[in-house]
Amino acid sequence: MTGTGNGRFEGAIALVTGGGSGIGAAVVRQLDREGGSVIYVADVDEDGAKSVAATTRSGRAVVLDVTVAADVEARIGRIVAEHGRLDVVVNCAGVDDPRAKARILAAQQSGEPVDVFRHLEDDQWLRVMRVNLDGTFHVLRAAVRAMIPARRGAIVTVGSSAAFDTLTGYAHYAASKAGAHALAQSVAKEAAAFGVRVNVVAPGPVDTPMAARTPAAVREALAASGPVGYASPDELADNILYLASPGASNVVGAVLLSNGGRFTV
Repeated sequence: MTGTGNGRFEGAIALVTGGGSGIGAAVVRQLDREGGSVIYVADVDEDGAKSVAATTRSGRAVVLDVTVAADVEARIGRIVAEHGRLDVVVNCAGVDDPRAKARILAAQQSGEPVDVFRHLEDDQWLRVMRVNLDGTFHVLRAAVRAMIPARRGAIVTVGSSAAFDTLTGYAHYAASKAGAHALAQSVAKEAAAFGVRVNVVAPGPVDTPMAARTPAAVREALAASGPVGYASPDELADNILYLASPGASNVVGAVLLSNGGRFTV
């Protein structure tokens, strides 16, 4: 990062996947407030990306599907070709499974045990893994390929507290996020030798559009599961951008729990 302003990210070139809504949108806006020079707002939802970019002075909306490795590589390659570097990558792209959540709700309403896993279809498993785990791999690989030659850069991926405190009936989601954590931590040990830092934020429940699609009764149960309710996207953005900032220069391979004290590890 360059520049002489007061922002932690003064002059930074940044890419935020999943930037069209929720946590990603909050990260984009905070990067913009803190001096980011060019912030690529990447999302599969073009309208969402454009809407968020339009609220900033430095955002550029781009359509990106993190499940397509060649597209991730090409986008990051174009960023480096244009700017000569890429300083910050935040991977917020992720999906949940509404069908599994509906079964959890049905069990809650009937008083019967949660019975999701034996009904889990291949397409449900693959969709969650393609975005949450494969997508993390694609973004991490392309980012370190861009940053290692420059021997600098910070990458933060958004995992989930569900990797530790697994929700009954949500095995595939928990597995995808646990895999993303382990992947990022292993990459962190390797990339650190080249001046590139990789870290993870593991949120608990966050008040995002994804969470809004969760059945109300399930949302209420999650909100009641800890000492505080749902976090705001801005609270998560604060955590994420601490890890991406120079102030976290000695933080490598961390999984930062941001779950309102629901549990500790």
